[in-house]
Amino acid sequence: MTAAGHPGLFITFEGGDGAGKTTQASLLEEWLTDAGHAVVRTREPGGTEVGTLIRDIVLHHRGEVAPRAEALLYAADRAHHIETVVRPALERGDVVIQDRYLDSSIAYQGAGRILGRDEVRDLSLWATAGLLPDLTVLLDLDPTVARQRLDADDKPFDRLEAERETFHVRVREEFLALAAAEPGRFLVLDATLAPAELAATVRERVAGVLG
Repeated sequence: MTAAGHPGLFITFEGGDGAGKTTQASLLEEWLTDAGHAVVRTREPGGTEVGTLIRDIVLHHRGEVAPRAEALLYAADRAHHIETVVRPALERGDVVIQDRYLDSSIAYQGAGRILGRDEVRDLSLWATAGLLPDLTVLLDLDPTVARQRLDADDKPFDRLEAERETFHVRVREEFLALAAAEPGRFLVLDATLAPAELAATVRERVAGVLG
C-alpha cells in the first residue's frame, strides 16, 4: 500500500501542450504491462463519457467561457472521473497512468487565468476528496519550443493552445513552482531530451516507487 493509503499506484503526467506527455504515458504503460502490472490509462478532461462532453466544452467551444466557469467545469470532470474510474482502480491495486490532473488546473486556471493557486487547488481537492498522485512527472518545455512542435503537427489549436505566449509562460512558471514546493511527489524532466532517455528516467523512478 502506498503512502497515499491505497493499494494501487497513481501516476500523473503534467506539462505544457506539446511537451510529450502522451508519448511518455504510452511508453510507461507498455513497460508496466510487460512487467505484469494491471494498468489503467486515462486522461483529464475526457476520461469518462461525461468527461468527453465537458472536454468538448472547455477545449473546443467557439464562444467565450468565463474563467471561473472553466475552472468549475474541469473540477466537475475531475470529481466524476476520480469517483468512477481512478479511485476504483487504485482500490483494486492497479497502476493508474493519467494525462493531466489537478496540477494542470492550478497552472492553467490558477496562473494562466489568474484565478489564484490556492483557490483552484482547494476546489480540486474538494472535488476529489483530497486524492493526490503518488508520483507526478513534469515534462518541462519552453513555450516557444512547444509552439513550434504544435505548429509542426498541423492541427487546429484548442482554446488553451491558442492562448498568447504570456499565458503559457505563466503556466510553465506555475508548474515549476508546484514541483519546487513538492519535490517528493514531482519528477521534473527536460522535455527536449530524446523520448527514450526520458522514458528510462521515468521507469527508474517508478521502479523505486513500486519497491
